[in-house]
Amino acid sequence: MSRSPGRKQENHKISRELFVLTYGALVAQLCKDYEKDEDVNACLDRMGYNIGIRLIDDFLARSAVKKCRSYSETADMIAQVAFKMYLGVTPSVSCSSATGNEFSLILDKNPLVDFVEELPAERASLCYCNLLCGVIRGALEMVHLAAQVTFLQDRLKGDAVTEIGITFLRKPEDRKHKRN
Repeated sequence: MSRSPGRKQENHKISRELFVLTYGALVAQLCKDYEKDEDVNACLDRMGYNIGIRLIDDFLARSAVKKCRSYSETADMIAQVAFKMYLGVTPSVSCSSATGNEFSLILDKNPLVDFVEELPAERASLCYCNLLCGVIRGALEMVHLAAQVTFLQDRLKGDAVTEIGITFLRKPEDRKHKRN
């Protein structure tokens, strides 16, 4: 029995759509469970963090990437490989600091909001895709890179693009390990 060449890509699209619909249901349930948007945002971040600390192993195994030597390489790897691999989009990366430790991932299209038109007025401070921030933060922490990850702009809140800010919290270390 042979499979048609487009079958795998079709399954990937179905899986992504199922994930997006399931994610929407998850956020809706969290909004029912928590009165405050800050609590929903924190819960989504925690969930994303837990996903990120587990997802990094899959990412490293499937992508066969080399060790990044700078924060810039790390940000590019997140955008060009990880986002493409798991969400099917490639955000652009911009460095937003002279010290080279702050980057923005700019998504022209955010697949998590494919079926969301707008946030309800009473949920104006909800960060609908906060799970992504937690995933990035958790994955980076597992490769010993502490980072603060936040949404800077969000199309669901009327901004032109969706922008995720990543600030690496430690200065890059140039330590050379000595062997005995």
